[in-house]
Amino acid sequence: MKKVILVIFGGVSAEHEISRVSASYIINNLDEEKYTVKKLGITKSGEWFLYDGKTENIADGSWVSDKTNLTPAVISPSGEHHGLILNPGGTPAKSGIIYIDAAFPALHGKNGEDGTVQGLLTLSGIPFVGCGTFSSAACMDKVMAKIICERAGVKTLPFVYALNVSGFDITAFSIRAEESFDYPMFVKPAGAGSSVGVSKVKHRGEFKDAVLKAFEFDKKVICEKASSGREIEVAVLGGEDILVSGCGEIIPNAEFYDYDAKYINGTAKTVIPAQIPAAAGRAARETAEKVYRALDCRGLARVDFFVDGDDVVFNEINTIPGFTPISMYPKLMFEEGFTAKELVGALVDSATEGRL
Repeated sequence: MKKVILVIFGGVSAEHEISRVSASYIINNLDEEKYTVKKLGITKSGEWFLYDGKTENIADGSWVSDKTNLTPAVISPSGEHHGLILNPGGTPAKSGIIYIDAAFPALHGKNGEDGTVQGLLTLSGIPFVGCGTFSSAACMDKVMAKIICERAGVKTLPFVYALNVSGFDITAFSIRAEESFDYPMFVKPAGAGSSVGVSKVKHRGEFKDAVLKAFEFDKKVICEKASSGREIEVAVLGGEDILVSGCGEIIPNAEFYDYDAKYINGTAKTVIPAQIPAAAGRAARETAEKVYRALDCRGLARVDFFVDGDDVVFNEINTIPGFTPISMYPKLMFEEGFTAKELVGALVDSATEGRL
């Protein structure tokens, strides 16, 4: 019997559009002979719908206008249901339950990659691809991830952080940052996607605007010393037994690797394998495993570093990395011998079999 797999996409996140592209890629690579796919879309305003229309409409965003194929639906927190409730609050004749064997959250950023949906799926008893509730939350928070990794002996960039609370003083924060390290520095929202709301700050005159921009995405801001190192990424797959990929390099061809360079302008390029010293490559792979285990990850993650010569410094980790045709995670796993269908299938099967 085919397993019923729920792919969740969209979401109330600055990375909503990329989530749709990732979901389309995942759906198109789920083996139709093994799985029955259900598509659960979340609009930018937070409405949830079971979508029965064409997958290509997800990528371009037109799914939300395909009213004949939309049914209001939510994931039930009840383990008895183990699935979706259709037409919640509607008439009984139009309501129902759909049993789900496993879920694949293709949600990037807030309200999906940060433990929120993982917590709901845990309550529901539905197995899912990816990290658990705590791990997802800890990895999403750049400050907490760095603190945990530093405790595990992983080298990180110097950083300071602040909360947007009553009485917050931007000038005092800038002075604290300047006393900790020199310009240039990066200011980022602590709990947003890897390339959202990020600014490179070259002097104090740019600091205030950068902090205010970051606060648009999160109440916590992290400021860290800029690195001159090359941007290196490593993909990790598995749970107790893991596979660590080789290294890939991001060449931004821009001031830095921001959201536009990654997804909009198409200026960024990837090089696989990364052209770095062999010792640095080994260190990056070993450190990726250390980071993955320190943060209690399972399923999959992409671990990002700065590499300068043989010096390897942890940057951040993404627990639901992009699954688009240009994304580094699947590209790195292709180098390990996977096809797209094999990779997606391995993730789903391992989740349903409890091995991740």
